[in-house]
Order: sequence, then structure tokens, then C-alpha cells
Amino acid sequence: MTWQKRIEQALAERRAGNSFRTRQVNESASGRYLIAHAKRYLNFSSNDYLGLSQHPAIVRAWQQGAERYGVGSGGSGHVTGYSSAHHQLESELAHWLGYSRALLFISGFAANQAAIAALAQKQDRILADKLSHASLLEAAMLSPAQLRRFAHNDVQALKDLLSISCEGQQLVVTEGVFSMDGDRAPLAKIAAATRRAEGWLMVDDAHGIGVLGEEGRGSCYQQQVKPDLLVITFGKAFGVSGAAILCSDEVADYLLQFARHLIYSTAMPPAQACALSAALGVIRKGDERRLRLDENIAVFRHAATGLPLGLNNSQTAIQPLIVGENARTLNLAARLRERGFWLTAIRPPTVPTGSARLRVTLTAEHTREDIEALLEALYDETR
Repeated sequence: MTWQKRIEQALAERRAGNSFRTRQVNESASGRYLIAHAKRYLNFSSNDYLGLSQHPAIVRAWQQGAERYGVGSGGSGHVTGYSSAHHQLESELAHWLGYSRALLFISGFAANQAAIAALAQKQDRILADKLSHASLLEAAMLSPAQLRRFAHNDVQALKDLLSISCEGQQLVVTEGVFSMDGDRAPLAKIAAATRRAEGWLMVDDAHGIGVLGEEGRGSCYQQQVKPDLLVITFGKAFGVSGAAILCSDEVADYLLQFARHLIYSTAMPPAQACALSAALGVIRKGDERRLRLDENIAVFRHAATGLPLGLNNSQTAIQPLIVGENARTLNLAARLRERGFWLTAIRPPTVPTGSARLRVTLTAEHTREDIEALLEALYDETR
């Protein structure tokens, strides 16, 4: 089969299964409202959980950083790209989360790929929660190590795998808050099982950092767990983009030598690091925002229990409504959009077959009236 035929066949299969992905041009998508095609929608698809993407102090910090450093870093952090702004942010993150070191990455995907690619060797075994993010599972599959997936949040299944003899090291990989279901991992139990087996624990807390725990320190802090590698991302509660790995001095030095995603990528702009430092300051003092978000979650869940849709056991900002069939999910999302609500239909292969859903994400910027309006529309459209 030629390249062209192979591509055509893959695209045809996606279209036939109502799984074809498209992008929508918009003018503003990170706040309470999304503006697209000259129309304003209430935005229930943004991961900007605390509403910081348009926070005046954070915007101003980026502008001031650009005036001081320019708009780019000029190279890899190993060459000319490591500025005083990067160094300050890494130090602040490490101090905040109780680690010796923090290393900045251009994205959470890159951070997860970098850590696993640098650490995993042929004799090792990676044990990953079945619903771990694609960046984690792909990195594990591409590594020379053996990948074994355990049933979602099933600690006994993990213990059974950890008990199997392994010539090398064992790395347990999970998320703090799962991106498509919104549920939390039992990190304390997972950490205890991993320690008993003398393995290492890696937690991607993209959707917990900034939102959960004291000062928004995230899932691990909330459950009094300190994983060997903690990955946090800045595209959700921080309202910006990028990521960091928190770890020991030795692991940081090792990654600086062997993490190719870090060594061979242009560093994030220093101005972005300035904005992230400002965002961290807001997050640490953001109890009021987190309280508003918790209240919005409670309001939504109380009313959504009566919908003829599956409601996951999620107490986080991610509130998926399980529809089932791809076509029905797309149709429901389209009807809601006509009524002024922007929700995204999530379909396989992102989620398991038969579990297509509307991934509702709530933020501190939503009002009670916003949520009640969405729920009224959902009830109307699913009768």
C-alpha cells in the first residue's frame, strides 16, 4: 500500500466512525467566554480552572518580561536559553513543592516523554495506570523497558504486577487527576505499594496542581505523598503553558545530561517564565478562587445527577457527561453550540469505545447563572 493510500484509508476510517478531529478558529478561548465566528459562547471546555489566563498581573508580568528579555529565549537552556527568569521560576517551584530541584520544559507532553526516555532501560519495567495520559503511555511504549498497564486506580492490580520479579528497576506511572474522567488517583496507597517494592513513583499532576491542596500544591501534597518525579504543567490552573519536573538534585543533574527533549529544544521565552512566576504568586494566595471553583463543582453535580447521561464520580473541575455513541455526542454538542454553549465532544481513541462524552470543565470564573443555564439546556436537549 502506498503512502497516499495508507493516509486516505486512515482518514476514511476516522470519518466513517465519527471520530474525525477538526480545529475551530476562535478569537478568545481561555476565559469565561469563547468568541468564534463573530459569536460569543459560554465556554465550558477550557482548562483555565482558576481564570488566570487573563489575570492583569500575569499579563503585565509577561509584557514586562518581553520588554526586558525580548520575545524568545534564543536557544536551548544548555546553550544561551537559560535566563535569570528561568532560574528564578525553577527555584520558586522547588521551594513551593518541597523538592531540591525543578526543571522547566516547553510542554507537559515533552516533560513526560523526556523523563521516561531518559530513565527507562531494557531490563526495567514501567507500570502505568491504564488511563494515563497519551504522553506517558506513548513514552513507555517507545522506551526499551517493558510496559505493563494496571486497571484504573486498582492498587491491588498494581501490587500484583510489582510482585513479579524484575531484573531492572520498576517505575510506577499515574496521574493525580485523570484528564478525561476527572477522578483522582489513590496516591497514598500507590506510593506505599511502590515503596515496598523499592520502585520509583512518577505522578503527572497536570489537572491537580494549582487547584487541590494547601496553596494549590496539588494532588500529591493533598495526599501527603512525595513522588520521585512530579510533573506539573502550566496550561491549566496556571493559565499559561509549559511544564516542570520536580525531583532530587541527582535526578535533575541526570536529566540535564540525558533528557534529549530538554537538551535539544529551545527553552521557553524568559517572558513566559516571568508570567509563570506571577501566576504562582496568584495561585499561592488563591484560596478564594479555589473556593469558588469548589462551589461551582457542587452546584453542577447536584443538578446533573438527574440528566439521562452518565455522570462520573468526579469531584474536580472535569465533569464528563457520558453519552456513548460518537454521532449522538457530536449532535448534542452541536445543538448546545447553537444555544450558545461551547462544549467539546470527546471520542475514541481519546476515550474507550462506547464512552464518547461531553467533557464539561468548570472554572472559578463561571457564575451560578452560567452553570444553571447550561444545565437547563442539557435537560432540554436530552429529553
